[in-house]
Amino acid sequence: MGTESRNPRSYGLDRMPAEQIVRLMNEEEMAVLKAMQSAEAALATAAERVSRAYLNGGRVIYVGAGTSGRVATMDAAEMPPTFGVEPNRFIAVIAGGPTAGVTAIEDAEDSVSRSIDQLNELAINPADVVIGIAASGTTPFVVSAVQHARRLGVWTAGIANNRGTPLLEAVDHPILLDTGPEVLTGSTRLKAGTSQKLALNRISTTAMVLSGKVVENLMVDVKANNAKLKDRCVRILRDLAPVTKDEALELLEQNQWNVRRVLELVQPALRK
Repeated sequence: MGTESRNPRSYGLDRMPAEQIVRLMNEEEMAVLKAMQSAEAALATAAERVSRAYLNGGRVIYVGAGTSGRVATMDAAEMPPTFGVEPNRFIAVIAGGPTAGVTAIEDAEDSVSRSIDQLNELAINPADVVIGIAASGTTPFVVSAVQHARRLGVWTAGIANNRGTPLLEAVDHPILLDTGPEVLTGSTRLKAGTSQKLALNRISTTAMVLSGKVVENLMVDVKANNAKLKDRCVRILRDLAPVTKDEALELLEQNQWNVRRVLELVQPALRK
């Protein structure tokens, strides 16, 4: 298994000076970008399916354990503030439950039933999409979840960092991120984890662009819950509409900082 193999470039890691370790890790990250390039078509297909599910009222459910689960939790958590989607539209099912998002609960990933229970609690249905994420591609918690989802007629994708693994064989749409052995043997929070974060970035962001949540390259449905985001809303509005800063502030304050609503008022052509 590639992610568990020893990386010959890091033999003697414990005797290297700090700068050499950092340089080696930087050089090894090139494998992540190559893996992402190789997976472009597969990631695009997944994004299209996610967009379709979202527009039809379905949910996107990530399933992961350990680092993969925490990466999934982060992506799901960032969707409401970034794109204004309802909190229950992107969901992370993580081995060990919410506590595992901040504390490692390593044995939870061996359960083949708990993920099925969690999916049943969510009442998944064919309108949804389930994406399993596991560097090894063998994690029982994840594999059993996608198998269960597929039996229920739910479209499934799997993201793994090893070829020919049970996860990639169990899903409708396999996504291989071949990042190879880690600098620190088996520590998949490194290259594998980075590639998974990038993969979810590409899937969810592309899906939201396809779903009309972006105008030009601007997130017009951002939730302005702090001063920085309010300032961003002003800049977005000024980029897209012929208004001054003061006019933008006034319009946004009158419309609960809803950029899209203001745009529809001042730019009728942008109405969806």
